[in-house]
Amino acid sequence: MNFPLLMLLLLAITGFIWLIDILFFAKRRDINKKDPWWVEYSKSFFPVILLVFCLRSFLVEPFKIPSGSMIPTLIVGDFILVNKYTYGIRFPVVNKKLVSIGKPNRGDVMVFKYPVNKKIDYIKRVIGIPEDTVTYSDKNLFINGIRVKTENIDDDWKTSLSSQNKIRKNETLDGKIFQTQINRSVPAIRLSAVRSFQGRENCSFKMSGFSCKVPEGHYFVMGDNRDASSDSRYWGFVPEENIVGKAFFVWWNFNDFTRIGTQIK
Repeated sequence: MNFPLLMLLLLAITGFIWLIDILFFAKRRDINKKDPWWVEYSKSFFPVILLVFCLRSFLVEPFKIPSGSMIPTLIVGDFILVNKYTYGIRFPVVNKKLVSIGKPNRGDVMVFKYPVNKKIDYIKRVIGIPEDTVTYSDKNLFINGIRVKTENIDDDWKTSLSSQNKIRKNETLDGKIFQTQINRSVPAIRLSAVRSFQGRENCSFKMSGFSCKVPEGHYFVMGDNRDASSDSRYWGFVPEENIVGKAFFVWWNFNDFTRIGTQIK
């Protein structure tokens, strides 16, 4: 369901009914007579819908994390808030930028429309910005030929046999420090899963990893759960017009109350 479009339609309908009543019907109605139900409902719902529509369209929008591709930063069931104006003010529904305020930076956790199907929202971390060369070799990340600093974290978090091949790391990208996770039993890239995508000629793939030059107006994104993420390695670059906003806060998780109030790094 296209929720922004639904909100816009409800806003237009209730606003139209309220306006028509003010201009025509209210003048002919007895002052002591109660408003028709359809006018009363429109008057009641229009301000509420307008407030919610403006908040979701221009300030913040809630999302739910459906997969583990951003573990350990985000887990399944996290309800997050996304800042809609960090990267510019966009016209609702069509997502057309009206005012440019800023651009995504390396290390940002970004929500965007999935390039393969724009009806789906994805969340990943920005790794490469326009004109960057992103290289991932033997699970080591390089930006423009410079290796991204990483530091292994103590493995005490491991509680099951299924996690014994997993390693968590602190990764530093443009001054931002965040955690990533890799699985030693999984290859750096599954070549059979790499799709044909616009700009693929800018990339080279091999068993040990890949290297991609990010086109102008596009971004390269990866999940923090590096070996369990469908991201730019497999379906390509994120166009600027697909950007929704920057994730910044976990406001709820029904399964883990300790997640509430977590700042997204």
